[in-house]
Amino acid sequence: MSQQPTATRLVPAERLGAITSLIAEGSVFEGHFHASRDQGIKIDGVLKGNITFENGGTLHVGATGVIENTRLEADYVFIEGKVTGTVIARKALEIAGSATLLGDASYDELIDMHPRARVRGKIEYRGDIEAAAD
Repeated sequence: MSQQPTATRLVPAERLGAITSLIAEGSVFEGHFHASRDQGIKIDGVLKGNITFENGGTLHVGATGVIENTRLEADYVFIEGKVTGTVIARKALEIAGSATLLGDASYDELIDMHPRARVRGKIEYRGDIEAAAD
């Protein structure tokens, strides 16, 4: 049975509510997920592969979700579970207190790391540092 999701502080709730693809708790998916349209996917089970959204995209790793040895890229990334690999968030990266990220993450606009989030790797801002300071 799925746990109650953490309240998002940065990733818009309407983006999470519009997700239509799911890898359910208790299931294992091996392979790559690729979309050229602005879609969303939630991972509550185990994914062994990459997730790439060319344009837009919302990725929600639920509290029971595990993504292993991967590269994730989307506009919005909300992590509650465990991710091992590289994360690229073009608009917002949010890491909940229940999350574990083993790998590097980069973001272009916004980041929010909740208390108790566990990250082992580097987090890098990809935007213009000078423009952000103004």
